[in-house]
Amino acid sequence: MISTPAIAATLPPKIRKDIGIQALSRSIPIARIARENQTSRKFVYEQKAIAAQALDESFLGDKGDDEVLFYLPITKTWLFQLILALVLICHSSYRGVVELLRDLFDWSISLGTVRNRLEVAAAKAEEINQSQDLSTIKQGLHDEIFQGSLPVLAGVDASSTYCYLLKAAEHRDEDTWGWYLLELQSQGFDPDFTIADAAKGLRAGQKAVMPSTPCNGDVFHILHQFEELVLSLTRKANGATTSRMKLEEDIAKAHLAQESTRSLTSKWVHLKRREQRLLGLAKDVKILFQWMAHDVLELAGPLLSVRQELFDFIKIELKQRDDGEFPMLRKLWKALHNQRDQLLAFSGVLDQKLAEIAERLEVSLAKVRDVCLLHRKQPTSNAYWEKWNQLYRGLSGKFHLLMEAVTEALKQTPRASSLVENLNSRLRNYFFLRRTLGNSYLGLLQYFLNHRCFMRSEVPEREGKSPKELLTGEPHPHWLELLGFKRFQRA
Repeated sequence: MISTPAIAATLPPKIRKDIGIQALSRSIPIARIARENQTSRKFVYEQKAIAAQALDESFLGDKGDDEVLFYLPITKTWLFQLILALVLICHSSYRGVVELLRDLFDWSISLGTVRNRLEVAAAKAEEINQSQDLSTIKQGLHDEIFQGSLPVLAGVDASSTYCYLLKAAEHRDEDTWGWYLLELQSQGFDPDFTIADAAKGLRAGQKAVMPSTPCNGDVFHILHQFEELVLSLTRKANGATTSRMKLEEDIAKAHLAQESTRSLTSKWVHLKRREQRLLGLAKDVKILFQWMAHDVLELAGPLLSVRQELFDFIKIELKQRDDGEFPMLRKLWKALHNQRDQLLAFSGVLDQKLAEIAERLEVSLAKVRDVCLLHRKQPTSNAYWEKWNQLYRGLSGKFHLLMEAVTEALKQTPRASSLVENLNSRLRNYFFLRRTLGNSYLGLLQYFLNHRCFMRSEVPEREGKSPKELLTGEPHPHWLELLGFKRFQRA
């Protein structure tokens, strides 16, 4: 027979816990518990005491906020980590770092020391930035952001959000852009195409250095410009209506006072005509804007040739309504005239992808385009599901494969450099703390943003990963560890 101590020693924690709970409940005699588990009664009493102690600790009053949670070994190296974290994670100013270390750690440090420690980290960060292979980037997004009057040249990978260019420059001309693009080429930068706004220096620099790489237009900026015109004309039309109504009140008061209204009536006629003209112009331009946004420049839309025809129609209609009174209107139609091919370049890329899908899945191109146009409808609408069922019946077993392929093609066809605008919004939290920007500081920010993991994202594939990991497909150490620090971990 197996001895009692041997049985008790081999019991797993769950059985020990159950024994303690049974003993505390007093529903089963201690002797019976010991017999059923082949242990001694002494062992059962021991488990009962352990369980009772655990319950007592759970129901004891709060020990208060003064209880020591853990001890932290403070060294200069750890404090230098804290300086980096305060500046990069918490967006702290240099004086804020000095104040925190003085008040919470009783450690005096100068502004120069804070700056020097950041410079050391920035040098290591720049080495890592320069060593990154950029050959996997297929779609580059370029833009110019500003800190005061200083231009900052920016480049972001459309797929991974990796920032491969963040440089302050005195100029943003052809030579400046060409210089930095040449540096990127030495790291393997050779995208299929880039996307940028109509900045002349940017486009000229890329054409000089990368003549075979197309620079597609950014639909975000032109739509924003179009929308600003709509809002401006609407405000002017509303202002004309307000002026006309106020003048009518003045005419009514003059009638009551039996005063002459001849000059007021003449002015009213003029205001009425202007109001009607502005209301009509604002309405027409708003309709043209909606066509441009929801038909011509919409991702899931008609063929490139159809888009071009609609694009030209909208440009002509705007030009016909330009009487010289509104500079914004003239600026817009001229921009549309000069940028048509660049703005619609995404449509040619999408058409090619849809043709390849049709050939690969042996489905007619018309059916592929129908599935593409289905993405224009809201999934919560009846129209969406009616069309969905119609396509499903027509395509049978190939429908789901086709739906996935078209969805992926749409997802991988960018139209705008909006990721650079997103980068700009994140950088603003750092820029407002500094009067001047140096490339060492920008390099540190570039490194940090590329190696910091996304805590949340509207794109599920990005959550919990850094842009660097999304670019390379491989995990990497924490950004502090890459800079040579050892992170604190509780024992």
